[in-house]
Amino acid sequence: MKVKVLSRNPDDYVRETKLDIQRVPRNYDPALHPFEVSREYTRALNATKLERVFAKPFLASLDGHRDGVNCMAKHTRNLSTLLSGSCDGEVKLWNLTKRECVRTLQAHEGFVRGMVVRYCGTSFFTVGDDKTIKQWKMEAPGYGEEEEPLNTILGKTVFTGLDHHQKDAVFATCGQQVDIWDEQRSSPIRSFTWGVDSFSSVRFNPVETELLASCASDRSIVLYDMRESAPLKKVIMTMRSNTLCWNPMEAYYFTCSNEDYNLYTYDMRYLDRPVTVHMDHVSAVLDVDYSPTGKEFVSASFDKTIRIFPKDSGHSREVYHTKRMQHVICIKWSSDNKYILSGSDEMNIRLWKANAAEKLGVLAPRERQAANYSQKLKEKFQHHPQIRRIAHHRHLPKNIYHQTKELRVMKEARRRKERNVRKHSKPGSVPVVSEKEKHVVTVVK
Repeated sequence: MKVKVLSRNPDDYVRETKLDIQRVPRNYDPALHPFEVSREYTRALNATKLERVFAKPFLASLDGHRDGVNCMAKHTRNLSTLLSGSCDGEVKLWNLTKRECVRTLQAHEGFVRGMVVRYCGTSFFTVGDDKTIKQWKMEAPGYGEEEEPLNTILGKTVFTGLDHHQKDAVFATCGQQVDIWDEQRSSPIRSFTWGVDSFSSVRFNPVETELLASCASDRSIVLYDMRESAPLKKVIMTMRSNTLCWNPMEAYYFTCSNEDYNLYTYDMRYLDRPVTVHMDHVSAVLDVDYSPTGKEFVSASFDKTIRIFPKDSGHSREVYHTKRMQHVICIKWSSDNKYILSGSDEMNIRLWKANAAEKLGVLAPRERQAANYSQKLKEKFQHHPQIRRIAHHRHLPKNIYHQTKELRVMKEARRRKERNVRKHSKPGSVPVVSEKEKHVVTVVK
């Protein structure tokens, strides 16, 4: 066997005396500049600072509702159309390009609990406190015509949630139970119950279209297959989940918004622990919606803020708030991945940029090239302390800042107590429970 030994000549790098000049190794490739890294670092720092300077996410406020906005729906075929339902039973259709309301209809008595646009985009469904499901035409009625629903189904109990199948004329509602309806029939074709008082939300999987999931009042998340006669399985958590949303790109992941201020991303195949726990909110999380790319999601909270999370990160990359915005009840991410829409208690729908510092409108080729170059530089140097500090800094309202501080202190106190108990107990009697496992009680199949 032949062994090659690395041998270096000390004359190349060792000084004869300490007064000699230190020899610096140099690459003589003319394409490489000796100060390239330091130049790029300075550019990355400037790009990060400018990003914070240009971060102005709020675009417009759509006002016109006379009560709190309770639910919203995106049009499946048209980017500029948005539907919103309020707590006084009113439904409004908005043109986002012109930022104006194009149609108003009195759909229900009491709250509008849920609304969804049919997959073809020709009609939409609403459910309300008056125990009815109504189907409406997307086009406004002609001159002299009455505003009448295409179809009305009277239910036995109040419906609290609604979602439509991606390909078939089938929709699901939830209330006392989860019902699957055919559009042509006035009674459900299938009903699912699993010893629960009520359900708060139901969602079809956009990829595996036969699957659906719902959040129940007994702190559980239940999974169903439309082709089966009984639910598949459920995971019971320590606190109740309000809503959930499936990842539109990865069929088996879903994220649920919880009362314990966190969001949990689960893999439906392994429900015994969440894949990621997303923490940052300081009050109950009320709604969640994924971006069409499936890489990020946005959450709406009772603490009057909106946060954007990368799907695999435990902390938010962005937080949006205004002085006037109250509890945010519903949230939607637009289908072109550029905008976020939020509906809140004080009767307003707000339009935000998904990327706070992005320049809107047509970019010149040089502008786009410069933006892409800056983005790559920021990614390259993102872990440098100075750049990370600037990129992560956000101004928060005083009450949220203090609540965050308080929660941190409480969490640290709990951790310290647990450490002390473990230290003074018999080895192995107090097991170490990870953050992911703390919030799951059990999985029932």
